[in-house]
Amino acid sequence: MLAVLLAHAVATALAPLLVARWGRMAFYPLALVPLGSLVWVALNWPNGDRVPTLNIPWVPELSMDITLRFDSLAAIMSVLVLAIGALVLFYCAEYFRHHDGHIEKRLPSFAAELVAFSGSMFGLVISDNMLVLYIFWETTTVLSFLLVGHYAERATSRRAATQALLVTTFGGLAMLVGIVVLGNLSGTYLLSELIAAPPAGTAAAVGVALILVGALSKSAIVPLHFWLPGAMAAPTPVSAYLHAAAMVKAGVYLVARMAPGFADTPLWRPMVIGLGLATMLLAGWRAVREYDLKLILAFGTVSQLGLITVMVGAGGSDMMLAGLAMLCAHAMFKAALFMVVGVIDHATGTRDVRRLAGLGRQHQPLFIIAVGAAASMAALPPFFGFVAKEADLETVLHSAALGSAAPYVLAGIVAGSVFTTMYSLRFLWGAFAGKGLPQPSKRVAEMHRPPATFLTAPAILAAAGLLFGLWPAGLDSVLDDYADTMPGGSGYQLALWHGLGLPLLLSALVLALGTAAFFGRARLRRARFGYLPLGNADRMYDATIRALDVISLRLTASTQRGSLPATQSVILCTLVALPAATLVLGARNHPDFALWDSPLQVVVGLLMLAAALGATVMRNRLAAVLLVGVTGYGCGAIFAFHGAPDLALTQFLVETLILVIFLLVLRTLPAESDAAKINSHRLPRALLALAVGATVTTLAAYATAARTGIGIAELLPDAAYYRGHGANTVNVLLVDIRAWDTLGEIMVLLVAATGVASLVFRHRRFGAAPRVSAAVGQPDIGPAGVYSPAVGDITWLRGSDLRDPRHRSLVLEVATRVIFPLIMVLSAYFFFGGHNTPGGGFAGGLTAGLALVLRYLAGGRYELGETLPLDAGKILGTGLGLSAGTAVASLLLGAPAMSSAVVQFDLPVLGSVKLVTALFFDLGVYLIVVGLVLDVLRSLGARVDMEIADSPQPSKAVAR
Repeated sequence: MLAVLLAHAVATALAPLLVARWGRMAFYPLALVPLGSLVWVALNWPNGDRVPTLNIPWVPELSMDITLRFDSLAAIMSVLVLAIGALVLFYCAEYFRHHDGHIEKRLPSFAAELVAFSGSMFGLVISDNMLVLYIFWETTTVLSFLLVGHYAERATSRRAATQALLVTTFGGLAMLVGIVVLGNLSGTYLLSELIAAPPAGTAAAVGVALILVGALSKSAIVPLHFWLPGAMAAPTPVSAYLHAAAMVKAGVYLVARMAPGFADTPLWRPMVIGLGLATMLLAGWRAVREYDLKLILAFGTVSQLGLITVMVGAGGSDMMLAGLAMLCAHAMFKAALFMVVGVIDHATGTRDVRRLAGLGRQHQPLFIIAVGAAASMAALPPFFGFVAKEADLETVLHSAALGSAAPYVLAGIVAGSVFTTMYSLRFLWGAFAGKGLPQPSKRVAEMHRPPATFLTAPAILAAAGLLFGLWPAGLDSVLDDYADTMPGGSGYQLALWHGLGLPLLLSALVLALGTAAFFGRARLRRARFGYLPLGNADRMYDATIRALDVISLRLTASTQRGSLPATQSVILCTLVALPAATLVLGARNHPDFALWDSPLQVVVGLLMLAAALGATVMRNRLAAVLLVGVTGYGCGAIFAFHGAPDLALTQFLVETLILVIFLLVLRTLPAESDAAKINSHRLPRALLALAVGATVTTLAAYATAARTGIGIAELLPDAAYYRGHGANTVNVLLVDIRAWDTLGEIMVLLVAATGVASLVFRHRRFGAAPRVSAAVGQPDIGPAGVYSPAVGDITWLRGSDLRDPRHRSLVLEVATRVIFPLIMVLSAYFFFGGHNTPGGGFAGGLTAGLALVLRYLAGGRYELGETLPLDAGKILGTGLGLSAGTAVASLLLGAPAMSSAVVQFDLPVLGSVKLVTALFFDLGVYLIVVGLVLDVLRSLGARVDMEIADSPQPSKAVAR
């Protein structure tokens, strides 16, 4: 199973290269991937108790082990996904023939997405872990969005892709909540275990209903059916695969998968049967009104998905067998008909039935293929569609699971089947009939004859419908394996002839009524509604989206007024109000703690309090920033008093860097704030600050008092030493035990750096800081030509040569020249020693960043370019690649993600060296911090320097 998934992954990666090299012919070798996978399916077909399984431990604590299970239902779905996937890829080679001579712009990505979709659907149907199944589920959603929006230059394609994404994603999110509910109730996320012992109760019923919302939205069941007809904006191969045989079957598959355990849940049958029948009737009625061949088939697909949902979800072994038979029949004839439409569209340039006449005489092979597939769709013998429809009618008629509702369900299926006959005839008549004209229509007369290879895939599928209609026993034994997992079977078997009986009479009645209604359509057209009595779901979707846009705009206008203080005030008020209300109304334990442990803490605390009070009354911005910095340094000192040197070191480094950033920003602001504004807002802001501080302190006290067991902090030292191979608990926690958190945090840092650069540079990245060689004598401050360095000037830093003497400090330059190497050595020590002593990649990166700050302050922007002549974006990307690559490397070596290993070796001088692979993750953190500091310096420092230098300066005469 893993080999099949890996084969699809490799083919996905190679597909763009193959298409770029061979054009449309690359689809032929790509088709071999699902075809070869189909061979694996045949060789490993589950038999009785022999069910191939695979379990790969990944994140056991989150129940995220990759558990794959290849049972009979997974095997059935795999055949549909892989066989039709191979035929569709084969079909694509001819479908894109009109691009000979040049490669369509998006064809390489289209090929990769189609192969990836085949692999994702295979992964979906073999996933036993519901969380892994959800990942594959959403992967198909994203790939569907990309494939439906293939013609991105068309507004209709963009709208259809967005609509499909929103609807199916909404259903997927509801499904995720249901998965979590059922997983927590049952204590397992494995579908096989969950179905074997399903949980009961109200919560379980709600969880099942939420999963059904996801499944029914994926299979386009009312009221979330409208996205599927809109998705016909996609290329025809996408419609033949995703919307006939694969993606829309994912929801039906999940219903069939869960029915053995949950069919008797209170909300199950009303949702599955009620919505399924409504879908069959409504979509069938819409299909007979359409003029576009693809839309006729699209609404027909929705209608028959409703029927299949009813059959596989109602409960009972016989109905499950009939439902699976209809699922297979539908995949064969509907994929074939979509491919026929693709041939017609390419040959004639239209899919409008009003522009097609005489095509049956012009191209008889295509007509024969279409007749065979449409006959199966209309349930005519001897095609497999007839066998499946007979099974549907017979099993519903004698279903014990439906009870007294069986006659009503049967009547709904019969009525829906009348529509099926009508739109089957409408499709054939609209596409191929002469329509009383002596000559073919203009589009048909001018058509080019498609090659035989273009007809191969639909011909195979149409022939398969005939084959299994004449030999249904070949599928009966295969489908029976899973149908037998349902209770209440009577031993029904698929057969072409069951003798005279009510099902056969009903089939004849359906064909007679459907045929009569089709040929009497002129009278029905005069009697039909001038409007849709149930409304138009597509227009309802548009109205909903417009309403959401209006609501979001109004909400944003009221909450996001462009005032940073106002936005922060709302956030902080929420922080105060919600926890305070929870503490007041909820249960709580009396906290017991001491205010201080030593007199030094009291002294530091008083200094911090004085600095905080001073910051509230200061008008000078620089003085206020420095006072805020005192509170930060005081916090670091308290960390040190409590025996947390790592936290203290990090706090000191971060506080220093923040002060530098503040100074860089304050250069462009007035020295003092407006007195009127300060006085009007000082008291409310001070009160809010006190409230936030009191809330955080109170929460910490009550949270500590609420602890009843042993704190995890007492277990971390041993875990760090024996599992993470390090004596520094804080660093091991960051790079090993909680490495996922750290990975998320460094991503936030990367986004922050990118955001700052975007705000400052607006339309393009600035690249690396400027070098002295590129300066050509331009000064750092003032207009060009004001200052040029005199020959013989002594400078200690290369960048100082291009700096205005008024902004130079000889003492700072000398100190920087001496101290910079020492700081970098200290940075390297923090990095390499951080696993066992205070330090680590974050502290080492901050130290190196402060060294860059020192070079910039002493020598200006050119000195920054001389110190580190690299693009900050490349450093950030390299760091993220190292950190994320550590997780991937662990998986490739068969270990859990982010796990570390110890490597020991001897060196001649250094002796025994012990290396933990988490060091590479820490190196990524180091580089990201350095890149962040460099990005800030080039954004708020070097870029602002350039703008100041380029700004017009007052002349000396004006100054006097």
